Amino acid sequence: MSVGALICEYNPFHNGHKYMLDEMRKDGCDYIVAVMSGSFTQRGDVAVYSKFARATEALRGGADLVIELPAVWAVSSAQRFAKGGCEIIKASGSVDRVYFGSECGDISLLKAVADATDDEKVSEKVKEYMSEGDYYPVALTKAITEIFGKEYADVLSCPNNTLGIEYIKALKNSGIEVRTIKRTGVTHDSTTTTDTIASASKIRKLISENSDFDSFIPENIESNNPAFLEYGERALLLKLRETSEEILKETADVTEGLENRIFSIAKQHNSIEEILNEVKTKRYTHSRLRRILICTLLGIKNEHYEQNVPYIRILGFTQKGAELVTMISSTAKLPLVINTAKDIQALNEKVKEILDIDIKATDIRTIFEKTPTPCGADFTKGIIKI
Repeated sequence: MSVGALICEYNPFHNGHKYMLDEMRKDGCDYIVAVMSGSFTQRGDVAVYSKFARATEALRGGADLVIELPAVWAVSSAQRFAKGGCEIIKASGSVDRVYFGSECGDISLLKAVADATDDEKVSEKVKEYMSEGDYYPVALTKAITEIFGKEYADVLSCPNNTLGIEYIKALKNSGIEVRTIKRTGVTHDSTTTTDTIASASKIRKLISENSDFDSFIPENIESNNPAFLEYGERALLLKLRETSEEILKETADVTEGLENRIFSIAKQHNSIEEILNEVKTKRYTHSRLRRILICTLLGIKNEHYEQNVPYIRILGFTQKGAELVTMISSTAKLPLVINTAKDIQALNEKVKEILDIDIKATDIRTIFEKTPTPCGADFTKGIIKI
């Protein structure tokens, strides 16, 4: 028996994602686990549909079990995103394979590049380039090019390759096999489409424009109430304007006095885009800055990064997946959260704080919906069963 897992966002779930799950099944996976980000995403954005709607589509599309990646790790760098997802997978005690999509499609080359990124000479060069003002991805690519050559550097130029390399590193010596499936159709964030394949970012754009996107998803998405940051922009502006420099300094990923720039600039501009453009420097990417703004909104602090994922939060499963839940119940090295109201009571205060952030994220996300909906879904929705 083989249990395969993947780490995902499904923002939203589309034909490319279904292709991935189908390929995993063809590759011999008896069960498939999807570790999925919840209400906010790794690029520092609100999830277009709720985690419950997206989990439902994933289960209909081929996953057997959907586990939530807590916001502390979901709204974070590629390294922490991968680390958090892999910690959940390892802690389940039941997964023997992890899959990811890549532009490269060559697991041997990806493993070689993963080793290269940990090379001492590369690390020294990265520090040197960062001291000159480069942000980490640029510094790493320059260092890899200098020491290992263009072939390895080209691998790092593709976002899914880069994330896959972080999975490889996070699962090293875990005993879990890592496999990749080559992406087909369109590239990450591509604005072009084929007859049936479009990137998630392209589909989100179509949703925001109220344009047809049915040909790019396995079936009609039930939700007609999407969420976008611009729908609730004033809520984020309010949070930034009322947040002190002291609190900003504690916010996740804020370093080197960045809190002073954010504090000052947030009071001078009337849109998130203007704030991001003003705060941005050569050293900080837009994605990192967007994540910082979302972390400010959710109360995610640097201190939260000091701990490992402390629980396994199950969002839903199929009839077949129920067998897997039973299995994980006996093999898991972390507590399972299935009934939020009940299971939260058994968690210690430090662990409960992480779950509280997820609950808060679920509630805050509703502010960004086209038509805001009530809070409390983590307590009222219940486990999704397909």
